[in-house]
Amino acid sequence: MMKRTLLMAATAASLFTLGAQAADGEAVYNKSCMFCHASGVGGAPRAHDEAAWKSLMDKGMPAMLKAVKEGKGNMPPNAMCGSCTDEEFKESIEFMAKKKQK
Repeated sequence: MMKRTLLMAATAASLFTLGAQAADGEAVYNKSCMFCHASGVGGAPRAHDEAAWKSLMDKGMPAMLKAVKEGKGNMPPNAMCGSCTDEEFKESIEFMAKKKQK
């Protein structure tokens, strides 16, 4: 009985963590990324357009973080989020690169 309770608690905690990460990525997107990535202004890949993000994501997350932090094309350094951590950038990139959940 105790093992089952611990297993259920661990499962619930991991699901909560996954949900929080998705929410954090969406929050950063809403705060700093959507201005360009919602419409694709300035050549920005549109959020949730998996085809537009595939070649970028294929370069790997370290390359993606470097582009965000240094700026690329029309995107300024730190992508309009000077207070964001690498983890928050990563979560927002992952949020934008995936098909929108309904």
